[in-house]
Amino acid sequence: MRKALRMLLLIALAGYLAACLALFAFQRSYIYFPPPVPMVTAPRTTTLALPGAEVRVSERPRQGPQAVLYFGGNAEDVTASLPLLDEAFPAHALYLMHYRGYLGSSGKPTEQALVADALALFDRAALEHLDIVVIGRSLGSGVAIQVAAKRPVSRLVLVTPFDSLAALGARQFPYFPVRWLLRDKYESGKYAPAVKAPTLLIAAGQDEIVPAQSTRLLLSRFREGVASMRVIDGAGHNAISGSPDYVAYLRVPPGHPAGAR
Repeated sequence: MRKALRMLLLIALAGYLAACLALFAFQRSYIYFPPPVPMVTAPRTTTLALPGAEVRVSERPRQGPQAVLYFGGNAEDVTASLPLLDEAFPAHALYLMHYRGYLGSSGKPTEQALVADALALFDRAALEHLDIVVIGRSLGSGVAIQVAAKRPVSRLVLVTPFDSLAALGARQFPYFPVRWLLRDKYESGKYAPAVKAPTLLIAAGQDEIVPAQSTRLLLSRFREGVASMRVIDGAGHNAISGSPDYVAYLRVPPGHPAGAR
């Protein structure tokens, strides 16, 4: 009996270790979901030649000091956001980055690579524009906040943001040591204290992916007076941009009382 029980325990342990190994090996396939085809044709598409990849950038050109950099969600075709961004920022040049492995960009997506690419895009845009708004949605909020922590952005907007992807993963896979296994952790809360630009968090009232407490925890990480939050009631994680309030919140200028903590 003891021998059989010991054998069962060994089999269970081997199965658990195999599951951990699979989770570690294939984790990025659970994070990044490149869309199959672009939904909107951008007015212009350029390429950033970067170490290990060529990254495509969909653009709506505008002359002048103002620009918007947009970083999308993990399964998002960023060109789909062009019409809304065009409406919200008619005087700004728009730059929407296609992550590595997404819609014409080469290479493989990782947190380190995406953040480095985003910083390179900011540096290129800063050669022509002095006033740069950075917007990140869902996974892109984890990219955008790191850009804002390291570059002089004029304003930061985080749509359906989270405090930590590692914490979300641990919640989704409670029986696995996700925090140890995960390579792309997107610990946004660690970067929030370094952000100096006026910041707005836009949360979905019925977000089925990012818990409200994760967004509020991120809000609490910013220095006093830097960040505020708006909640779009009734909106889901992926449907938030369909709300009539969405464009209005994107437009809120720096210094405006955009919301309450």
